[in-house]
Amino acid sequence: MQGFASPSANPQAGKFLRISLWTAQVLIFAAFILFGLQKLFMPAEALAAMWQTPWPVEYPGLLRFTGLIDAAGGIGILLPALTRIQPRLTILAALGCALLQISAIIFHSTRGEFAALPLNFILLAFVSFILWGRRKRAPILPRM
Repeated sequence: MQGFASPSANPQAGKFLRISLWTAQVLIFAAFILFGLQKLFMPAEALAAMWQTPWPVEYPGLLRFTGLIDAAGGIGILLPALTRIQPRLTILAALGCALLQISAIIFHSTRGEFAALPLNFILLAFVSFILWGRRKRAPILPRM
């Protein structure tokens, strides 16, 4: 039976890097699933009050759409790498999540909602790390 780190295409990638990438993937999975489920199933008014911003009520379609993207991104960040079925989808999911965070930063900045930006920058840093790590330093080999 193969070990936890064995499917990596780069055996030179250090154990710390591999553990850091898996940890980041699990954290991003949890965060994006949570945010996605909130956006999909909580009333827009409740989210507007919780986040202290009017945009969920002003743009309910955008709220639900970004909820779907969040949930899909969260699943894509972890599942393909974990199952080793099409692990390159993890890279594409990380790219999509990075583009989503860049879009969110622009959206919130143009509306003067600067309180939302620290979380967006943190999420962007995590998904950028995953994108870099799984693309360049510690890619996951597909199941044979």
